[in-house]
Amino acid sequence: MTTMTTPGSTATDLHAVARQMTAGGRGILAADESIRTMSQRLEAAGVPASETARRDYRQLLLTAPALADSVSGIILSDETFGQSLTDGRSFPVAARELGILPGIKVDTGTVPCPGVEDALLTQGLDGLDDRLESYAARGAAFAKWRAVISVETLVPQVAEANAAALAGYAAACQRHGIVPIVEPEVLATGSHDLVASAKATRMILEAVFTELDRAGVDLGGIVLKPNFVTPGLDSRQVSARTVATVTYDVLRATVPGVVPGIAFLSGGHPTARVTAALTEMNRIEAAPWALTFSFGRALVNDALATWEGRPAHVSAAQKALVANCEAAAAATR
Repeated sequence: MTTMTTPGSTATDLHAVARQMTAGGRGILAADESIRTMSQRLEAAGVPASETARRDYRQLLLTAPALADSVSGIILSDETFGQSLTDGRSFPVAARELGILPGIKVDTGTVPCPGVEDALLTQGLDGLDDRLESYAARGAAFAKWRAVISVETLVPQVAEANAAALAGYAAACQRHGIVPIVEPEVLATGSHDLVASAKATRMILEAVFTELDRAGVDLGGIVLKPNFVTPGLDSRQVSARTVATVTYDVLRATVPGVVPGIAFLSGGHPTARVTAALTEMNRIEAAPWALTFSFGRALVNDALATWEGRPAHVSAAQKALVANCEAAAAATR
């Protein structure tokens, strides 16, 4: 059983949890889809959507045998965080007993960014301190807030507004002894090229670290969750080595070395593609941060398709999940 670190209000605790989340050849499983999104994915897989079905699916993921060998933490939605497994244990308690840190998504979605057509601003700061106090009391080790950035609509105003919200969230998390995952995602949807992706990623990361500094956030107690720098999904793709080289150059220019770990999102890319990119990233010996994964769809899609809501398929679905997690974990070593 993996030794667990209980988060607290001190910098030492935050630093230890952030390192535990990203080091040691393990990564973070994102299972935090909203009720609406999760219901849509269940129905697309032929599973009637319900609160029980969503619980059963997340239970399947969390209780997969030996999941803790490759997964350090699991991000949950508010609904799942408040649910219990069929054996009566709450999800946060069960996660810790299984050697996995429980995390919680705390943003409340996006709204139009004022003054910029089609750009989005993530919200959720209202009442956040009260929610974080409750999550901490129920065992949350870390939290997540996702900023949604489109290459086509990114201008300094959008970058600064989303960065300020991320910084406010991160500072609030640390006040409650919770490690913040800072996720500024430059979306891979579209037909933009590699240069445009690199420019957008650099712009948002520069804004994020400016605002984190301004908010007094302890960078040793955060986890950064960025996108790989890639062409848009509708464009011709480049080699994993090229993705790794360009991504590293952008990160090295924007992310201070004191950040303990970077956990990449998959962004809709196929499992093999993001795993290959992560493998190449970890071949760069000079990287000052631990480089790991925080994938969602890339890890769980096979499990959901295999499960189909049938109890007899749970074991096969769990094997599909663990195989994907092991492949992602191997890319960190």
